[in-house]
Amino acid sequence: MNDLPAVITATTICAYWLGVGVMIVRVKRHSRDTPILSPKLPLERFMGLVFIPVVALWMLLPWLARNGNSPLLALSPLAADVPVYVACRWVAAIVAVLCFVATVRCWARMGRDWRMAVAVGEKTNLITDGPFSRIRHPIYAFQILLMICTVVVVPTLPMLVVAVTHFALMNVKARNEERYLLQTQPEDYSRYVQRTGRFFPRLS
Repeated sequence: MNDLPAVITATTICAYWLGVGVMIVRVKRHSRDTPILSPKLPLERFMGLVFIPVVALWMLLPWLARNGNSPLLALSPLAADVPVYVACRWVAAIVAVLCFVATVRCWARMGRDWRMAVAVGEKTNLITDGPFSRIRHPIYAFQILLMICTVVVVPTLPMLVVAVTHFALMNVKARNEERYLLQTQPEDYSRYVQRTGRFFPRLS
């Protein structure tokens, strides 16, 4: 099936995680002792063991759904037959691309301060402007939105399980980072928390 929304979304997901790989290499070149590949906190090491297969399935399942070889992994015929849902899938695919573009902007703003895990013992700057001015975790927020777009484009049971697992991991990871920053930068980060939301801007 020539499923362009699935192709666009799957390609965007692969580009996203390729970008993460580039960021890892970039940071590793400038810092010898980073917790990127081997997190120092036990909770983050555990999350990493779960997160790696989640990411692998996230990249793989849209391609498997497009091929349609397995009833469990294949898309429902409704994906191509219901005009309203077809339109929703196209919108989701476009939003997925925008999430990737917005994430690249966040990566660029963080620069060498970007870390994939809590930087225990490292001196990093607290970024509070640009995409971080109203949301504490814009990268995670865009990643969650990208996952939602993936589920809309690829509404299969395995993809839904991956999405629920991903949402839980993102929430735990964000809270864990916040606890660490409140311990290491209590005054600055407390003020930052008061005026920002975790994944959504504060209304007041």
